[in-house]
Amino acid sequence: TSAALALLSGSVAAVVVWKWLGKKVIQKKMEEARRTRDEGMKKMAKAVQQFREQVPSVQTDAILSLPLLELTGRLREGSLSPRTVLYTYLEKALEVTQQTNCLRHFIPECEEQLQEIQGHKEKGLLYGIPVSIKDHIGHKGHLATCGLVQCLGTVMEEDSVLVKVLKRQGAIPFAMTNVPQSLFSYDCSNLIFGQTLNPLNHQKSPGGSSGGEGALIAGGGSILGIGSDMGGSIRLPSSFCGLCGLKPTAERLRWGGGPAVGTSAHCGCLLLSHPVPCALGPMARDVDSLALCMKALLCQEMFQLDPSVPPIPFNEEVYSSSTPLRVGYYDTDGYFPLPPCMRRAVKETRSALQAAGHQLVSFSPPRIPYVMTELFLKTFFADGGRAWLDVFTGDIVDPGLKPQVNSCKMPRLVKKLLALLLKPLQFLLLVKLKDVAMISTCRSVKEMWNHHHQIQVYRSQFITQWKELQLDVMLCPILGPAFTLGYPGKLLTAISSTMLYNVLNFPAGVVPVSTVTEADEEELKLYQGCCDDPWDRTLKQAVSGAVGMPVAVQCVALPWQEELCLRFMKEVETLSRGK
Repeated sequence: TSAALALLSGSVAAVVVWKWLGKKVIQKKMEEARRTRDEGMKKMAKAVQQFREQVPSVQTDAILSLPLLELTGRLREGSLSPRTVLYTYLEKALEVTQQTNCLRHFIPECEEQLQEIQGHKEKGLLYGIPVSIKDHIGHKGHLATCGLVQCLGTVMEEDSVLVKVLKRQGAIPFAMTNVPQSLFSYDCSNLIFGQTLNPLNHQKSPGGSSGGEGALIAGGGSILGIGSDMGGSIRLPSSFCGLCGLKPTAERLRWGGGPAVGTSAHCGCLLLSHPVPCALGPMARDVDSLALCMKALLCQEMFQLDPSVPPIPFNEEVYSSSTPLRVGYYDTDGYFPLPPCMRRAVKETRSALQAAGHQLVSFSPPRIPYVMTELFLKTFFADGGRAWLDVFTGDIVDPGLKPQVNSCKMPRLVKKLLALLLKPLQFLLLVKLKDVAMISTCRSVKEMWNHHHQIQVYRSQFITQWKELQLDVMLCPILGPAFTLGYPGKLLTAISSTMLYNVLNFPAGVVPVSTVTEADEEELKLYQGCCDDPWDRTLKQAVSGAVGMPVAVQCVALPWQEELCLRFMKEVETLSRGK
């Protein structure tokens, strides 16, 4: 017996030592990655300093205040040089990332691209424009980490198609921005590069997963960024940071194939091989910037480099049209009651649109609880979350993701028992919807095919309801205002407002229309949500203390109608600025 006990004790000690050594290896890799990033920052700061010494008379504030359309005009006519603009934004990006930790890495090759565009025979639509890109969008010679240790050794062999097209149009990719670990979060934190802060209020999250982009652009360190969106990852940072952002129909812009996809094999599989597809899209300060970016990307080069992208150029006629629109609207989806200020934003925008001559039609989105639990989350966790858990191999899980990771790690039998026990307890909404929904899996290939079919059926039903009301576009709420740091991980299913249009694969954009007022904050004190349960109280805590923070609305169109979606966004933007 004593020999058995000794053997057991020895085995336990060996496991503990093995885990400790493994953790040390992980921490060493993380430290190395941070050191590389910091060295890159220092080199870029030195290059900026040298530029300032060579050209001391640059009107920095004047350049940074120019809207994208005006800046492109100045660059094309030659009254501003691409070098001056690039170094002005590099300097500002250094300042913003010191305050918010929004950058993962500068792209030193931006200097080479600067030389390259000056040799172009024709000046592209984005000639001389510095562009920031999200961490996992592939750039040759750089990592695409997804905030994961396992991706720290994989350097991209070539540019992704999107980066190639940006460069062909004269843009200068200059920075890669921070993301949450595994991208499966609407906060922006990972254990390698740390937590990104909202530049408008450092106690608040910038949103995610394109949170680094949101913080950099909102802080003034970038004029145009490219994010990605699988459940709201462009739209939520746009809402939290007061930006305009567009999630196109997923197939309208593509990553490209092979090593240029820009993620690890696991993350690439999760993002791309999916019935709820991931979309790439632009983020900027105004709607015209989004339209120019889409126009630049939807070009012959894009269609030639990636034949899977439908060859549909940007339709300027639709975007610049002034025909009155028939607008569907709702201020709640019946699943996740949003804070009073977000519903106020929809009501005020609806009134402004009506006064401007547009026709407004009440709309009720069908069966959102079913969509959230049976279609969206079941898509992600069809295998019980095993594919997602694989991306954490050889890694330490970020605290914000631990609740989801732990629920996925539960044995299947325990999950089934929990689901049965908790299903009748409707009042335990926090537990029921955060964990039981995630437990839902597909038990066979047949069930998986049926699940895919259910998504198609729902899309058809939604489009039928839209067509019956003869709608052009939809006005609806978006989650906000910005959550206090640490709260997004506690409210995974709060994203029903954005998630719906990923399941439907409709183009959807966000426009800031107001800010949180003292009156909103007072009304929030009376907020009870669905039934004043722990979940509702958590939301109340998450959004409190947000006076002065941006309040946005969401604008939606049918698939492949990005130009109409942008035209509607422009109308909303014009009316809100006029107000």
